[in-house]
Amino acid sequence: MALAILNSIASWILKKRIHQMELFLKYPNEVQEELLMNLIRVSENTIVGKKYDFASIKSYRTFAERIPISTYEDLEPMIEQTRRGEQNVFWPGQIKWFAKSSGTTNAKSKFIPVSTEALEDCHYKAAKDLLCLYLNNNEDSQLFTGKGLRLGGSKQLYEDNNTFFGDLSAILIDNMPMWAEFSSTPSNKVSLMGEWETKLDAIVKETINENVTSFAGVPSWMLVLMNRILEETGKNSLLEIWPNLEVYFHGGVSFEPYRDQYKKIIPGNDFRYYEIYNASEGFFAIQDSNDSNELLLMLDYGIFYEFIPMDTFGTANQKAVRLADVEKDRNYAVVITTNSGLWRYLIGDTVRFTSVNPYRIKITGRTKHHINVFGEELMVENTDRALAKACNATGAEVIDYTVAPVFMQGREKGAHEWIIEFKKAPLDAEKFSTILDEALQSVNSDYEAKRYNNMTLNPLVLNIARPKLFYDWLKAQDKLGGQHKIPRLSNDRQYVEQLKALQEDKKLSTGMV
Repeated sequence: MALAILNSIASWILKKRIHQMELFLKYPNEVQEELLMNLIRVSENTIVGKKYDFASIKSYRTFAERIPISTYEDLEPMIEQTRRGEQNVFWPGQIKWFAKSSGTTNAKSKFIPVSTEALEDCHYKAAKDLLCLYLNNNEDSQLFTGKGLRLGGSKQLYEDNNTFFGDLSAILIDNMPMWAEFSSTPSNKVSLMGEWETKLDAIVKETINENVTSFAGVPSWMLVLMNRILEETGKNSLLEIWPNLEVYFHGGVSFEPYRDQYKKIIPGNDFRYYEIYNASEGFFAIQDSNDSNELLLMLDYGIFYEFIPMDTFGTANQKAVRLADVEKDRNYAVVITTNSGLWRYLIGDTVRFTSVNPYRIKITGRTKHHINVFGEELMVENTDRALAKACNATGAEVIDYTVAPVFMQGREKGAHEWIIEFKKAPLDAEKFSTILDEALQSVNSDYEAKRYNNMTLNPLVLNIARPKLFYDWLKAQDKLGGQHKIPRLSNDRQYVEQLKALQEDKKLSTGMV
């Protein structure tokens, strides 16, 4: 009875936020312009504010002309100053939290500043908005009669010079309000455990007897946990363990390669999937309706957005545009200015606008995770869709994959080389490869043109990975669990060659030759 009352009260409070969202839906560009000016005004007396004379900036045009677009490497010296305890460098007030992130392309760790404002007005606000939108779309929800199973990062928090760093998820868990901890499982102690395998066992023990109504995490790692729970309990469906399950909030990697596997272990027709788009740098977008494949860009989280068209990205003609000037169905690199002091920061993600009224997006990949060696402009969105089509046609199920170019040598044409680890391999690998190649051509006209009569590209090369190849590769780099993910596409062969070497090493050590 008490939980039912809590559910009703929580639903009422969260739904009130809908009226505030209507403001940026009705006046999106005005909300963004005002937000930018507020960020500039409050930062006038910081080191960065004085360097670029924020006090005299009165318009977006001046802002864009005066402040350069930056990468992490550009901002690192100032971030290190703050990590050593200096304050008021790029954001007023104290910044003591840093989200440690190495991404997938750089072995060197990044330390993304997380201000108190970002915690409260971005990350936690977004978490409440996610619940708000879900509850608004599902009025019969009983979400708060049970607990949410969360799967965050596997790194503990470390203290350094009176500042703290760790996975963003660890920072959020460590600072979350008591009501949020009360409605979540596993406990904070288990959630913050460092060793992935030990943590996995602890999560299973803590959660199987809870009344879990939702779960949240990266699809690839969540699937590992869900399958472990099914093995431990001997059940075939998660609904046999948690009959009140109603929604999975997911993000981090595309859900498409895993969709069918989730449908098998959660067979309920009324079970919901809600996608989110967040990163160490901020929380950006939320699926705002049931069964949608688009994300609503959230415009009042203390983040000002700019976008660089990908057809000019990295060239002399590169130019960022503000939200008011974006075009539908065009790929953009995302640039953000935030309430943690990231000024015109290139986060490395690419998006495509599916709507400009309101502003809705789809995540298409990473600026460094695409293949354009032969002019094919292959994005992760393309490979995810093509792979889903091939799996659907053959009954195969994928765990992970990566793709790299096969460079032209002499008169030999180029190609794309895939390494795919299957949970359920196709009966006919050659047929799967053909279907995958044809599906790629159907979703990417540039790839289709290069493949026409094998003019530039030969058919793709398919390598079937041994079991746990990607897991072992991540483990070797201390990147198990949480937000870590496999680099899907690359313009070079670094990842593919590492994986092929690891595959061969395992074969030799086990006599599989």
